[in-house]
Amino acid sequence: MKFSLLILFAFLLFPALSFSQTAYPPEIEGTTEMVYKTVGDTELKLWEFHPDEAKPENPRPAVIFFFGGGWKGGSPTQFVTQSEHLASKGIVAFVADYRVASRHHTKAKDCVADARDAMRYLRAHAEELGIDPDRIAAGGGSAGGHIAACLGVIEDDAESKPNAMLLFNPACVIVPLDGKNYWAEDRREEMTERMGVEPEALSPAHHVSAAAPPCIIFHGEADDTVPFATAAVFTEKMREAGVVCELKGYPGEAHGFFNPFRQPEEKREKIFGQTMNQLDAFLIKLGWMNQPQ
Repeated sequence: MKFSLLILFAFLLFPALSFSQTAYPPEIEGTTEMVYKTVGDTELKLWEFHPDEAKPENPRPAVIFFFGGGWKGGSPTQFVTQSEHLASKGIVAFVADYRVASRHHTKAKDCVADARDAMRYLRAHAEELGIDPDRIAAGGGSAGGHIAACLGVIEDDAESKPNAMLLFNPACVIVPLDGKNYWAEDRREEMTERMGVEPEALSPAHHVSAAAPPCIIFHGEADDTVPFATAAVFTEKMREAGVVCELKGYPGEAHGFFNPFRQPEEKREKIFGQTMNQLDAFLIKLGWMNQPQ
């Protein structure tokens, strides 16, 4: 039985569980595990979902996913189901671990630094991994979406910049933008504390330029954790800069709606299918995936 199905079965039996409570570090069946960075005694790993046809002589596009959890917790298992789907379509998918506050006493700036090193690792080992170094997308949900967006729009170096962004209810506006506040005062103070640097430095919407990679965003319109308006204004900034940015709003859906375990059983397959169909269509437009026959 695939690892993702085991997770879904567990949530049917124990709905109070969350990914932040799963075993750490995880063991993800059917993947290749590799260490991309060591910090002190901490080994940070990637888990690879590898299509059969991805070989050095036939490099494939790749996606790396960063889990959510408020930069405090979470598990690399969050995007296992999405990664299995992409691998079945010929995309090499990775789920990444990175340091978080609850386990490593870190701030968001450290999460971003780890993500940059993960991207650098993929490019440095692209040939042996069978991936195209010019077609690597960064994806993630919530705090993981924020991390992926930071890689895409906050300039650092070419090796850590993704070629596309796949964002699920990302936190893209950390501080007021154009004179408008998107967070309640207590949340603004909390965000400032979590960043570990001047918060505007890690607010993706404040750094958008024409050099940003194409992007797709999935966001619940009833999200009261990361307001839908923040995704809308980030999309607006991207489009004003001339960058392709698709926003897929989901009416009535709350934060984390894309996670299969967050949905009641009768909606689970529908929501997952819809988000994956839209993601596939986006990758087809980029030329990263073949049109279904």
